Amino acid sequence: MTTTPSFVQIRRDLHRIPEPGFQEFKTQEYLLNYLAGLPQERLQIRTWRTGILVKLAGMNPSKMLAWRTDMDGLPIPEETSYPFRSKHEGYMHACGHDMHMAIALGILTHFVHHPIDDDLLFIFQPAEEGPGGAKPMLSSREFCEWRPDEIFALHIAPEYPVGQVATKPGILFANTSELFIDLIGKGGHAAYPHKANDMVVAASHLVTQLQSIVARNIDPLDSAVVTIGKIEGGTKQNIIAEKARMEGTIRTLSMESMAKVKGRIEALVKGIEAGFECRAAIDYGSNYCQVYNHHELTGEFMDWLTAERPDVTLIQCSEAMTGEDFGYFLAEIPGFMFWLGVDTPYGLHHAKIEPDERAIELAIRLVTGYFTWKSSKHKMSL
Repeated sequence: MTTTPSFVQIRRDLHRIPEPGFQEFKTQEYLLNYLAGLPQERLQIRTWRTGILVKLAGMNPSKMLAWRTDMDGLPIPEETSYPFRSKHEGYMHACGHDMHMAIALGILTHFVHHPIDDDLLFIFQPAEEGPGGAKPMLSSREFCEWRPDEIFALHIAPEYPVGQVATKPGILFANTSELFIDLIGKGGHAAYPHKANDMVVAASHLVTQLQSIVARNIDPLDSAVVTIGKIEGGTKQNIIAEKARMEGTIRTLSMESMAKVKGRIEALVKGIEAGFECRAAIDYGSNYCQVYNHHELTGEFMDWLTAERPDVTLIQCSEAMTGEDFGYFLAEIPGFMFWLGVDTPYGLHHAKIEPDERAIELAIRLVTGYFTWKSSKHKMSL
């Protein structure tokens, strides 16, 4: 089976139709149309909101292995040189989910035509970028009825060349939380500041104080990030701002540090309320737990890769402060995630990211080989 032309084209088709979380209607339709064209004898297909679950029956199953891919795009105006750029203005696949889906379809298609003993579950999960699809999907009736024994996934990595795969046992991605802070004071004329309560000034003090949390409240041997990426306040240059809104993110490598950071944020915000005689509200938005790779399964994969795939270079990487809601699956089901090198100078979520499409074929061959080996290995151990 030749994977390169068809699945590269599928990636390009999906790249044209990026959609926000839980609004992946065209994406779901495209995937379902593709699935409908496959032999159906061993396939069962269910939808969950805008996601899809596909169960592929094995020849002599003793367990179920799952492969998960994400589906949604990002609210980023595309600036690539592609002739197949996004048709949805203001949105693009800037995090590789188009490649992830194409790879998943390639793996699924291979096993439709080359069955193994174990059952396989393919999870097309919506809303990874927000508000978070993994956690509600994990508890859905559809998923619970097809709950796998082990689960696996990959994520493209711009910094690694094609042919390199990176992972590690234990924590791979950080705990993450969105952060939204609203400050409400009293507006007024710029010429009469004593009759108003300026929230631009209050927000400026708060953003500076927030930077002290990591520097002075977190163990220096631990890791944490508090970033305010957006501030909005005021309406005109000669009007004192009644409201200000701050939007940011929190990232930590332990749940304890996440609780500590949030506690300090709440204390500092209370201080701003008292010091500037204003009201404040905090919203943590979407929270993602850490991606924690199962030690035994990750070690098994790394050993197999080293022994069986001389064409692939394995990198034992460090943990990253990126977030991924695949962590919710790993919190309940043994498995792991790995980085797939795609060799592009632009990072994830960049408007100019152009991953090397040769990684699609490599990933399909890699995962199909690993699943085939796992299924035969398990059969021999019975």
